[in-house]
Amino acid sequence: MADPDLDDYRARARAWVEANLTPDDGARSVRGSDQTDDDIAAARALQRRLHDAGWAGIDVPKDYGGQGLTVEHAAAFADAASGYRLPDFGILSLVTFGIVLPTIVAACSESFKQRHIPRILAGDELWCQLLSEPGAGSDLAGILTRATREGDHWVVQGTKVWSSGAVFADFGLCITRTDWDVPKHAGLTWFAMPLRAPGATVRPIREINGGWEFCEAFLDDVVVDADEVMGEVDAGWSFTHTMLVFERGALRGDKTEIPAEPAPDLVAAARRRGTLADPHARQLIATAHVHDVVRAALVLRTERAMRRGGGGGALASYLKLAKGIYDPVRARIGMELGGVDAVAWPSSGEGALPGIDYLNGRIQSIAGGSNEMQRNGIAERSLGLPREPSFDRDKPFRQVLADAQQWKAR
Repeated sequence: MADPDLDDYRARARAWVEANLTPDDGARSVRGSDQTDDDIAAARALQRRLHDAGWAGIDVPKDYGGQGLTVEHAAAFADAASGYRLPDFGILSLVTFGIVLPTIVAACSESFKQRHIPRILAGDELWCQLLSEPGAGSDLAGILTRATREGDHWVVQGTKVWSSGAVFADFGLCITRTDWDVPKHAGLTWFAMPLRAPGATVRPIREINGGWEFCEAFLDDVVVDADEVMGEVDAGWSFTHTMLVFERGALRGDKTEIPAEPAPDLVAAARRRGTLADPHARQLIATAHVHDVVRAALVLRTERAMRRGGGGGALASYLKLAKGIYDPVRARIGMELGGVDAVAWPSSGEGALPGIDYLNGRIQSIAGGSNEMQRNGIAERSLGLPREPSFDRDKPFRQVLADAQQWKAR
């Protein structure tokens, strides 16, 4: 049965969208690094317009500058705005609004929420993640970035890498080590790292696809106010689990649906090459469609289970593992359907997409925790299987580093 309130809300949203937004021309950037400072500035202005009109933070509590409505209202606005140009911050749209914002709502202090959430909703703060380091990736508890308390502030020193979109970010969700004399999963603290502050340097990394979405950040004695701690000092591993639930694609409020039409992007690729009637091409498209359906069903089932009974990061690992396994398969299908058009293409146009997707196909099997890490998490935390042996889990982290220098494992 239709909800009259939602129908009325959707109609009001559609009227505002038609009067204030520009129809989307359907153009898609093949690399996140195609964005410029001017593009980000324009997206900020558009985000501010949405915010001032009451269409930003629809399901965020009013106390923090949101509208205090439901996920269904947010989905109704998304329906109304479909086909129109919305603020596009590249990967920072996902990180800021899909990972950082819900993590702040779920796990930060009231003063922190009051300070940052309104600025995020207005487009004044864009956030990246400062997680991996040159010597710590999937083993996030092995990070070496140091934060030292000095009076009413902290001084942070270290290096972060593979931080998507950091070159355009105002803040970084940054994990640091604040106690070296406890086991590595303890003594961790998260900060809102100001990336425009003295001592913070961000440099893009050239990627295999020709872009530079990934960045490295050098934190050389960056001063961070004590009230910019996210969660609790030395209790960062608990905060990490909260963040990872959102990073792995769970509970974002996405409107996931079972796809009815077979893989539109792959159908378009076959049509461009004139192979849509070829039996092999049709079988490839059908295979991708089956995977798309199963994947959407997994998302729906997992999110329902998490909302019903929790499960946190263990259940979210199923979603992350599905991406890591399936993205390379789908990328390979796209490459086969694209043929020569996926190997060489004009400087613009959709012909580049299969090739770019193929080059990017392994990202999800590594980024945000490798497939192997997800399997470990599922086995130990969801299925209750024994933990893998670990020689350093209960040692003070300072001793772990000393043992590593002497090649000691006990």
